[in-house]
Amino acid sequence: MDRFTTPLRIQPIPYQGSKRALAPRVCQLFPERVETLFEPFAGSAAISIYAAHHKLADRFMIGDVYPELIKLWELIIDHPQELVAGYRSIWNEQFNVGPTHFNNVRAAYNEGKDPIALLYLVARCVKNAVRFNSKGNFTQSVDKRRTGMQPERLERSVMEVSRLLKGRTTLFTGDFRECTASAKSGDLVYMDPPYQGTTYGNDKRYAAGLSRERLIDVLHELTERDVPYILSYDGKTGDKTYGEPLPSSINADHLHIHAGRSSQATLSGRDQDTVESLYVSKSLGAAEADIYRAKDAQFSLFAA
Repeated sequence: MDRFTTPLRIQPIPYQGSKRALAPRVCQLFPERVETLFEPFAGSAAISIYAAHHKLADRFMIGDVYPELIKLWELIIDHPQELVAGYRSIWNEQFNVGPTHFNNVRAAYNEGKDPIALLYLVARCVKNAVRFNSKGNFTQSVDKRRTGMQPERLERSVMEVSRLLKGRTTLFTGDFRECTASAKSGDLVYMDPPYQGTTYGNDKRYAAGLSRERLIDVLHELTERDVPYILSYDGKTGDKTYGEPLPSSINADHLHIHAGRSSQATLSGRDQDTVESLYVSKSLGAAEADIYRAKDAQFSLFAA
């Protein structure tokens, strides 16, 4: 079906790592009916937006541990015109202020945590590759080749996303375990947490990481409560693998999605493909589906 092959163009928060391009394939794995779709590591909430557009879920829970991101989502959903006006003002300033503008906005954001300034920084930074330090301060630098998302394009995306999610969405700031505490068997949890490769070692990219052991504990809890889930976690780029496979005790089918050329590798001057790792509750029946058997399939199945 066309809805499972074509990504949506609407993306009010454009950042590297968004699942917008993969949303059609991830949503192939959805059950026939979802009461509430939980997305506790929301980021750009690409899966929720796609599911709302295609009427794959009745309600949505968008959560994240980063408070300013949830404040930004509140503006997108409930106050889109206020958001667009504020963004347009900041975006236009760059042409009057000049090269220091981005750093000025970044410094002001790190001091006052204005969510509209956050959106501008995400849209204007290098390759939309968001980086925070351990204090939650934005650290990425400006992309000198672009001016960021134009206000008119942002307005189209924000107004459409507001239309899709307003009155159907609950926002949550905090830990993913707490965000999914009310999930039940008729719901679905989609998780895209920080990967092992960006939680440990020198390549820490986020204000809050996630231990592998804690993630496994929550997956066990969801399974015990008969709550279906889909988890994007790790994978590989070229010869680099981002983490060890999760154990069979999580009772999930392990799929790999061939995601195309790596944006991060391109940023570093390398030509490498990315393979995303996806864990799917066995209750969703991914192993019995035909999605990875076709000659041109973008899925491959691994035993977990």
